[in-house]
Amino acid sequence: MIEIDIHKQLNGSDGLMDLDISMSIESGSFIAITGKSGSGKSTLLRILAGLTKASGKIVVDNEVWMDTNYTKDIQSRQIGFVFQDYALFENMTIEQNLLFVNKDKELANKLLSMCELNSMSDRLSSHLSGGQKQRVALCRAMMRKPKLLLLDEPLSALDVDMRAKLQDELQNIHNQFGTTTILVSHDPSEIYKLSNRVIVLNQGKIIDDGTPQKILLHTKGSQKFSFDGKVLDIIPSDSIYIAIVAIGQQIVEVVLSPKEANRISIGDSITLSSKAYGVSVDYYCS
Repeated sequence: MIEIDIHKQLNGSDGLMDLDISMSIESGSFIAITGKSGSGKSTLLRILAGLTKASGKIVVDNEVWMDTNYTKDIQSRQIGFVFQDYALFENMTIEQNLLFVNKDKELANKLLSMCELNSMSDRLSSHLSGGQKQRVALCRAMMRKPKLLLLDEPLSALDVDMRAKLQDELQNIHNQFGTTTILVSHDPSEIYKLSNRVIVLNQGKIIDDGTPQKILLHTKGSQKFSFDGKVLDIIPSDSIYIAIVAIGQQIVEVVLSPKEANRISIGDSITLSSKAYGVSVDYYCS
C-alpha cells in the first residue's frame, strides 16, 4: 500500500495553485493520472521520486519516504522513472545502459528478451529508433526492481503502431514483475487499455477517481459512445457542411446541418456522440 498526502505551491496553467493530493494506492495496481496540462501531474511523479521537494507524507509498504522531519534520498527509493525524452547514455550500448543501473546480467537479458531487444544488445543507443530507445528506457527503469514505476507520458512522441506495441510490452512487464505503476497520459485509449484506476487532476486537486469505465465512458441516454474533438475545418457541400474533426491522433469527417455549422467555428472543442441514427454534435465551446 502507498499512502500519499502531499502539498506544494506551484505555477499551474492558470497561475499559482496549491498541489494538494491525498490518496491511497494498492500495491501492484496500475494507476493512470490525467487532466489538463499544468494541473500538477508530472510534479506529483517528481515528488514521489524525490526529485521535487514538498510538504506532507509518503509511505510505501509501511516505509516512510517523506514526512515532516525526514526525506528518503532518491537513490534509496525503489523507483523506476521513464521520461518522454528517454535520457539514455548515447555513448553506451543497450546492455551497458542497463548494467550501469544494476550489474545483474540475467535480469538485463530477461528484460531485453521481453522487449525484443536481445539481438541488438551491443548496439549504441545513439543508433536506435525512437521506439527502440523508449524500450531501452523502460528496461533500464526495471533494472532497479522498483516497488514503484513512474511513467511520464513515455509513449506520446511515438507513432500509433509503435505506441500500441509498447503498451503491450509495458503491460507485460507490469504483470510479470508485479510493480505498482503510475502513468501520466492524455490518451484515453492508452489509459483504458493499461490502467485499472484513473485519477483526474485539475488545478492541483483530484476531481475524479474511479475505474477507466467510470471515468472515460461518458454516455448519456440513448448514446452509444462519445468522443471529444477539435474542429480543424468546416467545408460547405451542397445543402450540408462537412466538419473535419481531430479526435486524439485520428481525423474524421462529420456531416453537419446548416444550423449546426452556424453554431460552431474552426478551433472549437466539441463532443461527438453516436446514437441510433447517426453521429450528432452534443455540445461545443470556443
